Amino acid sequence: MEGLARPVDSSGLGKLSVTHDYKRHGTTSLYAAFNILTGKVIGRITQPHRAKKFLDFLRQIDRETPKALDLHLILDNSSTHKTPEVKAWLAKHDRFKLHFTRLS
Repeated sequence: MEGLARPVDSSGLGKLSVTHDYKRHGTTSLYAAFNILTGKVIGRITQPHRAKKFLDFLRQIDRETPKALDLHLILDNSSTHKTPEVKAWLAKHDRFKLHFTRLS
């Protein structure tokens, strides 16, 4: 996958601003799972970020990963990851261990 570069002007001390030619064209969500033993990546890109898409990705990981393995997911604190539907699915799939990034 390739990141998009955006021009940044950091000339001001303690100030970071985006230059005039940067345009934001909406948002895209990247879901990725990485098996550190085999190097296998399960990934998908979706628009927009919704609980249904996240659940679809969890189901894909569940299908493509040996049932004997515990799965540790590192997630941001998006409300998408904490909906009642997601919580109900996770309650039935206890091999999924969620770890959330700290809030700053």
